[in-house]
Amino acid sequence: MRRTGWPGCSTISFRHLPLTAALDVIAECGFGEIDLGALPGVCDHVPYDLTDEAVREVAARVRASGLTVRSVNGDVGDLNRPVDDAGQRERDTHLRRLLDLTEACGAPALVLPCGALSHEPLASLDADLDLVARQLGRASAAAAGRGLAIWVEAPHLYRLCWNTELAAALVARLDPAVGLVLDTSHLVASGGDPAAFARRFAERITHVHLRDATPGHINHSIGNGVVDFAATFEALRATGYRGHSSLELETRDVTDEERPAAAIRAAEFIAGL
Repeated sequence: MRRTGWPGCSTISFRHLPLTAALDVIAECGFGEIDLGALPGVCDHVPYDLTDEAVREVAARVRASGLTVRSVNGDVGDLNRPVDDAGQRERDTHLRRLLDLTEACGAPALVLPCGALSHEPLASLDADLDLVARQLGRASAAAAGRGLAIWVEAPHLYRLCWNTELAAALVARLDPAVGLVLDTSHLVASGGDPAAFARRFAERITHVHLRDATPGHINHSIGNGVVDFAATFEALRATGYRGHSSLELETRDVTDEERPAAAIRAAEFIAGL
């Protein structure tokens, strides 16, 4: 039975399962909405070597689940890494297929990262941030032609824009059409405050990822870290946020067998806020 008032649940939460099995478990838990994980090395529910046939196959499985898709969480490579014309064409092809998938699943947005999996710039910090912003703007223009949006998850503890100030530096460069994903775990793990972030970037936040954290560590189940979820939701309400939120329980403090029950507990807790 689908529960009203619950957040969504990213398929990353059940990344140990094949896609169809993950969708079945999410539906059985009572969720009605998902984020579809398409991140290489994190979740293989969507092949990174994405073909048109793979897009059709994944979209068909998702549609058959009856779950609503809020976003596709993907990657088109290190956006702060310069590429030649051939590399840009390859990146654009991958982007096109991820947008095909987003559209075929009925999702409004594709989420992209905020740079490579490294805190070190490839050229200089300013040059790298400029390049990430340009690439996100290019993707946003391609998405807008289909009636879709691009959202960026920043900060991300392991990527170029790993803390609040680096996320702010990126946002200052971004096309206003690019939305911002607030991830509670990445903010707290990098020394930030999700409630303060919600107030500071109220006009840019388009989606919220929910997971607990401690300083330096993002992989905690909700209730096993120090994230102040009540203050975060209070700040979101106060700033007029009307978007959605999704549990992204890529956690390492429960067994795979315990994950469904942990997801239900987390959803009930968040719904109560």
